[in-house]
Amino acid sequence: MPTVAETLQKIVSDLKRTGDIEASAVVSRDGLIMTSDIPPGIHAETFAAMSATMLGAAETATAELKKGIPDRIIVESAKGKVIATGAGPKALLIVMTPPEAGLGLILVEMEKAADKAKELL
Repeated sequence: MPTVAETLQKIVSDLKRTGDIEASAVVSRDGLIMTSDIPPGIHAETFAAMSATMLGAAETATAELKKGIPDRIIVESAKGKVIATGAGPKALLIVMTPPEAGLGLILVEMEKAADKAKELL
């Protein structure tokens, strides 16, 4: 039977097979990497920590505005997109895509992956 770590690694590996996902990670809400599939040249710890910080700030802002907790945040730039979503009370799922990536399939697959991670954590 696979360990939690092995199962989380399979989740991010399977997610990266979805077209246009360049990097993916499951991180703690504090921004510590639980598992990742991040290519060389990207500082994984910074990617994880800053993504967790962004989602935490968005959650604080929307709660203060009485708009509820956001399902996800999407940051778009000329060079790519970063999408972060909750994966239960202890973790986040984060992906990075090229700028031209269509988000439909990616968001559907991220939701499935986050649900799988929630069951483990």
